[in-house]
Amino acid sequence: MQGILFAVVAGVFISMQTVLNTRVSEKVGAWATTTIVLGLGFISSLSIFIMMDDKNLLAIGHINKLYLLSGVLGVLLVYCIMQAIRLLGPAYAISIVLVAQLTMAVLIDTFGWFGFEKAPFTINKLIGIIIMISGIIMFKMKKNIVQQLKESSFFK
Repeated sequence: MQGILFAVVAGVFISMQTVLNTRVSEKVGAWATTTIVLGLGFISSLSIFIMMDDKNLLAIGHINKLYLLSGVLGVLLVYCIMQAIRLLGPAYAISIVLVAQLTMAVLIDTFGWFGFEKAPFTINKLIGIIIMISGIIMFKMKKNIVQQLKESSFFK
C-alpha cells in the first residue's frame, strides 16, 4: 500500500512540477528554468541529506558508474517535458510521457536491464500498452471530432 501511495504522490508531483516549469520557462527560457529547477532541487536534497545525517554518500565508489547518468537524464527529462507541454498542452503531453515511461519500464522488466530481475513479457502487458495508446488517440481525436461537429451543419 505504501508503494502505491508513493507512486500516486509522485505522479501528482510530476504533473504539477512540469506544468509549473513550463510557466517559468515562458519568462526565463527552457535552459534557465532547467538550471533553476535542478539547482533548487540540489539545494533541497542537500539540506535534507545533511539533516538526516546519511553517510551512504561515501559508498558512491561502489556504484556502477552507468547508474550515475541518471543526473544527466534528469536534466534532459525536465527540458523535454517542458517543451512537450509547451507544444502539446499538459494532458496530451503527460499522456504520451506516461505511455513512453510504461513501455520503457516493461522493456527494463522484460530484459532485466540495470540489475532488475527479468519478468516475462505477457500478452496482458501488450494489450495494456495498446489500450493506453488507443486512449491517447481517442483523447486527441475527441477534441478534433467535437470541433468538426461544431463547425459542420450538424448542430445548425
